[in-house]
Amino acid sequence: MAEQLKELRVSNDAKNDPEELRRRMDDEGYLFFKQLLNPDNLLELRRQILTTIQEGGWLIAGTDPMDGIADVTKQCTEGDRKYTDVYHKVQKLEAVHRSAHWPETLGMMEKIMGRRGMPVPHQVVRLWFPKYTKYTTPIHQDFVHFQGHFNNLTVWAPIGDCPIELGGLAVIPGSHKVGKVLDHHFALGAGGLNLDVEEEATRHPEVASGWYSTNYEVGDFLTFPALTIHKALPNVTEDKMRVSLDNRYNPVGESISENMLIPHLDNSGELTWEQIYQDWQSDDIKYFWRKYNDPVVPHSMDFQDKGFADAVDRARAGEAHAIMRLKTTAKNDPDTPYGVTSREVLEEIGGLD
Repeated sequence: MAEQLKELRVSNDAKNDPEELRRRMDDEGYLFFKQLLNPDNLLELRRQILTTIQEGGWLIAGTDPMDGIADVTKQCTEGDRKYTDVYHKVQKLEAVHRSAHWPETLGMMEKIMGRRGMPVPHQVVRLWFPKYTKYTTPIHQDFVHFQGHFNNLTVWAPIGDCPIELGGLAVIPGSHKVGKVLDHHFALGAGGLNLDVEEEATRHPEVASGWYSTNYEVGDFLTFPALTIHKALPNVTEDKMRVSLDNRYNPVGESISENMLIPHLDNSGELTWEQIYQDWQSDDIKYFWRKYNDPVVPHSMDFQDKGFADAVDRARAGEAHAIMRLKTTAKNDPDTPYGVTSREVLEEIGGLD
């Protein structure tokens, strides 16, 4: 796999040239910087996150949490209740939410956008077990999940060094130039939606430039808009947990989807801001988004509904991953429309066990 990847372009030479930064973003659909973020801040964040998940049983007891040595018998992912049991504790860490307000990030967002960027409160920490590759985040555009505005920017940063084998992010330069949301289908992995790059490349030459990534180091910073095609690389290490941070920024004054104002993986209200804030030491960034007054728009479920319908069709055709998805949904969300349909289809095909 590594030999198929090309190296991300480093833009440190232009970090103080807003016009050139915007030109590169318009042309390539991403910007990558080495050591833009303070490594000490990230390593402290890593210590807090990994200590929390070690207490939750995901790391080998007695090991240094900073080493991230996973207990592979505890493998789980987004969508599993046992994942959110631990993940909600990570979401309550004040340092996680404060990371969106680091001045080096806010300053860079303003240079790229030409105006202030509002940190999106719906922050995502990615925690990926080793040797769990079928759940690797699939190929997608962020708009299908986060919506609101095509020009909101994702900032992805590894929380610790992240070489290729640990499973960093890869992007297709120029793919944002398609100018629209492409056709996504069902897949396992975070978000549950995947697009077929080879198929899309026959219609859109912007999608054919290949995959770019790097051996990320702590402090590195990758940002891209909501239409840039990207994916995670698989974590093929023997025992290392991959930990990374997704912060997003909305150009001030532009629309933001209503689901970006609730906690990530809140499980339909099980995790509230009041619960997240309960043990914080400071109040300065609590409910910070209310002062911006960006227009809030409804979150469309059309992309997720289409992906779920695709999973149902594939399950009826006997596809193992689709059947796995329906079993997970029926177990974890039995009373939702997706959960009810999942159980009905599993009963129909004899897939309940």
